[in-house]
Amino acid sequence: MKLADVAEFYTDQGGGVKTYINQKLELGSQAGHEVIILAPGKENWTEKRHGGTIEWIKSPPLPPDPRYRVLWNKKEVHRRLFQLQPDLVEGSSLWTGGHFVGSWPGNAVKTMIYHQDPVAVYPETFFAASVGYDRVNRLSKPIWSYIRRLSERFDATITSGEWLRQRLAEQGIRRPVAIPFGIDKTFFSARNRDEQLRKQWLERMGLDEQASLLLSVSRHHPEKRIGTILDGFAEASNVRRMGLILVGNGPIESWVKRKAVRIPNVRLISKTESREELARLMASSDLFVHGSASETFGLVVAEALCSGLPIVVPDRGGAVDFASPAFANVYPAGDSGRLSESILEALESQETLESQETLESQETLADQENRSKRSNAALKFAASQISTVEEHFEKLFTFYSELVQEAGS
Repeated sequence: MKLADVAEFYTDQGGGVKTYINQKLELGSQAGHEVIILAPGKENWTEKRHGGTIEWIKSPPLPPDPRYRVLWNKKEVHRRLFQLQPDLVEGSSLWTGGHFVGSWPGNAVKTMIYHQDPVAVYPETFFAASVGYDRVNRLSKPIWSYIRRLSERFDATITSGEWLRQRLAEQGIRRPVAIPFGIDKTFFSARNRDEQLRKQWLERMGLDEQASLLLSVSRHHPEKRIGTILDGFAEASNVRRMGLILVGNGPIESWVKRKAVRIPNVRLISKTESREELARLMASSDLFVHGSASETFGLVVAEALCSGLPIVVPDRGGAVDFASPAFANVYPAGDSGRLSESILEALESQETLESQETLESQETLADQENRSKRSNAALKFAASQISTVEEHFEKLFTFYSELVQEAGS
């Protein structure tokens, strides 16, 4: 199968998009597919990379962020697609990438990639607390109408989770299909747990080992609702001893610092020294707390589960797909009071189960001693329900092959 991806946010200075597309190039090649990425670049040129091909299209820089460029030349994108004659074309965004693919008159199968939810990121983040989610979505009718019309030009809409698939189906988006992302499940593992590291972090906060260590990881952006996390933690920490490590940086970092400094036992890490450090920190904490209700998947939540962490997540967004009562507590998105209650309930139930285990002979997974039943439930869920990167792309390429066969029959 020849697969073309019009990826307007692919850049050598990028983060998650670059990583994902590089994996697609490499694993697509290994599976016997020809993968070509059409991306905005400084000049027009073709480059072989990771077993596939990058077709760079000369594009102007994006003014707010010069790391990125604006994919602006629709005629050139269409010319390249006619030249390539792919079996399937992905439009990897709702903006120029999706519009250019949707308007291309070629015969290839087309899929729209829905890896960002613009209604959740902006209108719901800023206005749902005051007017409610239903009203925000009614007021966002022009946005949903645009997305719905765009989706009609595609054969399927690819989402990264079931919660989002259902949301799009309710809005009349054409053929939404959930193919969840995968993560490196050997890298993020409960085997990375380091009791000494946990003790050191608690000591830095003036706490002993009997206190609880909470962790949250996210970009500092309004959609991540870090204020909700900090307020919820502050309220919960008045009831029992706990500390919070908040990992991340971003456009509202200075605001986060000003707010966090007023709350006892909060420590900020702008960036870990390495992925290994983050993996150790995840496995060595007691509870993972998440705020974002706009993410389409919840990558860091999946990594936390693979590390054996019980989770507290909002009732909206991709993370809710992971919320089994065996290891997860769910609170209304943006409600710091209910978040505080969920944190306390999670820690209390964890403590109760640990006490029962002590009385019942410490039954745990063979290689995960000293973990609570909730931690072991998280590990069991991660082992069976969270995909690896390889499994994700295997599912994606299999579905694409079926679409191509469908179109040819």
